[in-house]
Amino acid sequence: MEQNGQARIGVYICHCGLNIAGTVNVSEVREFISRAPGVVVARDYKFMCSDPGQTLIQNDIEELQLNRVVVAACSPLMHELTFRNAARKAGLNRYLVQIANIREHCSWIHDDVGMATEKARALVLAAVRRVALHQPLEPMRAPVNPNVLIVGAGIAGIQAALEIAESGNTVYLVEREPTIGGRMGQFDKTFPTLDCAACILTPKMVSVGHREKIKLLTMSEVVGCSGFIGNFKIRVRRKARFVDESKCTGCGQCWNICPATRVPRKRTIRLGDQIVKQVS
Repeated sequence: MEQNGQARIGVYICHCGLNIAGTVNVSEVREFISRAPGVVVARDYKFMCSDPGQTLIQNDIEELQLNRVVVAACSPLMHELTFRNAARKAGLNRYLVQIANIREHCSWIHDDVGMATEKARALVLAAVRRVALHQPLEPMRAPVNPNVLIVGAGIAGIQAALEIAESGNTVYLVEREPTIGGRMGQFDKTFPTLDCAACILTPKMVSVGHREKIKLLTMSEVVGCSGFIGNFKIRVRRKARFVDESKCTGCGQCWNICPATRVPRKRTIRLGDQIVKQVS
C-alpha cells in the first residue's frame, strides 16, 4: 500500500474519557502531529478502542490508502492487539501499527497540563518516526522444545527442578560447584521457624538424584546462549572431574594421594655455588 516508497501515516488520539483528556490537551497534540512528515491524517476520538473508533481507523486505511497507523492511547498491554486486528481487517499488515502510551506514561503521572501536553506531543512524534521504519511481518509457527534449563542448584533451583520434573518435563540443572545445595547447606537453622536447614535441604537433594527427568550437571557453567524463545541452544562447559564417575563411591580414599590437592614439598638442589629451591 506504499506509494512511491513513502509512508502514509494515520494518527489517532484517544481521549479515554477523561483519563487522557483531563490532563492532556488532545486537540493541541492533534494539530501538532498533523504537520509531522508522512502524516496524512490526524484525528481524536472519545474512545478509540470502541467499535466506532476502530471503524474510523479502518475507513481511513481504505479511503486514504494509509500504510502506517499510530494510536496514542493507553498501555499497549490493553489494546495493542485490538488496534492491530482492526488494521488487519482493513488490509493493513498488523505490524505496521504503533502504540504511543500517553495515559500511563503521561496523563496519569502528571498534574501540569502544559507539561503533560508537551510530553504527549513528544511521545506521539516518536511513535510516528518509528512506525515509518516498520517492515511488514508475518506470524510464524515453530516447534517448541519443552526442556528447561535451570542455572544454579541452590534451594530455589532444586525446588524449581523438582516441580518441573514432576510435571513431566526434562530439566537440566547446572551448578558450578561440585555439589548442590548452595548457601542453605551452610546454615544451621532457617528463619522464621528455626527448622533445621539440613533437614529441609537433604531430602530435596536426594530427590534430585532419583528423578530421571532431572539431568544434573555439577562443576559446570553456561558459556553461551543462542536461539529464541522456545528454541534456545545453550553451551555448557563441564570442568574436569579427575575421577571415573561410574566407579567413584565418594569414600574419600583418593584424596590423600590426589596430585591436585597434595601439599607440595620443597627440595633443595645445588647448582655450583648457587642453591635453588624447587617445588615438586
